[in-house]
Amino acid sequence: MRIGLLLRDLHHGENALAHHLMVVSERHRADHEVYHLARDLASWSQRHVRALAEAGPAYGADLDAVAKGDISAVAKMRERASELAGRHGQAELMLLRDLRKVCTDATGVLTDWEMLAQGAQALDDQDLLRLAAACRPDTLRQVRWARAKLKEASPQILLT
Repeated sequence: MRIGLLLRDLHHGENALAHHLMVVSERHRADHEVYHLARDLASWSQRHVRALAEAGPAYGADLDAVAKGDISAVAKMRERASELAGRHGQAELMLLRDLRKVCTDATGVLTDWEMLAQGAQALDDQDLLRLAAACRPDTLRQVRWARAKLKEASPQILLT
């Protein structure tokens, strides 16, 4: 069985998504909606990381329960300096790039949750199925948020 490998991949994907959402939050601190929502969405992925760590041992996956979503103090200072420099064309384009990355990363994680649900169903593992059923909707909301922000920001940024 390769469920343990999928759990590792999913754990890695959720960790990376949490980290990138925190980076986006810090990088675009001046945009209060992005700042606060990206932090909330990162906390969802951090919670998923903990849940995956609890499920892992049953499938031979020893996963760290501590999410790696936080960013370093140096990175925070660098992002703060960017904020103080103002939101010029490059910073605005960076928002589009960041949202695209969140969207693609979250879509990959969503696909992993769907694969896990199918595997759990085939194994008749109700605990794993409940885990996927609890976490998948959060990830779907992360994808939808990133897509909506892209649609909202693209015309404003690309046409100015």
